[in-house]
Amino acid sequence: MSARVVSCGIVLLDPGGRVLLAHATETSHWDIPKGHGEEGEAPHVTALREMVEETGIEIDAARLKDLGLFVYRRDKDLHLFAARAVASELDLSACICTSLFPRRSDGTMIPEMDAYRWAAPHEVDRYASRSLSRLFQTTLSLTELHRSLAA
Repeated sequence: MSARVVSCGIVLLDPGGRVLLAHATETSHWDIPKGHGEEGEAPHVTALREMVEETGIEIDAARLKDLGLFVYRRDKDLHLFAARAVASELDLSACICTSLFPRRSDGTMIPEMDAYRWAAPHEVDRYASRSLSRLFQTTLSLTELHRSLAA
């Protein structure tokens, strides 16, 4: 049996409880900023690095709340952290993705993420992949998370 892949990410909520979603370039879905760790990298370090690479948002590690490991897909688990966005992070027009990948059609290097939005919990299904929507519906309630971060 092959080892399950773990992707580390941050569920960033705005003061109103909306979650930051980034649009995966040349796909139909939106996702939270997340990615795979580098050799020996601690999960929170991976999550913070992916946030910077995919959005340009730098979050202090002290702001993170460790939510733990979640079963995500057959082949992948998510180690998630949560944080509350501060005022300077609310304007998503400043976001930039520096993480590039080769476009399938011609190999041109393009950004992994190409748009950003704040989505209310009831809007997540409209944008996110089935796996992410299911996670937020069943295991990780954004409404509960919002409450716990506000506490």
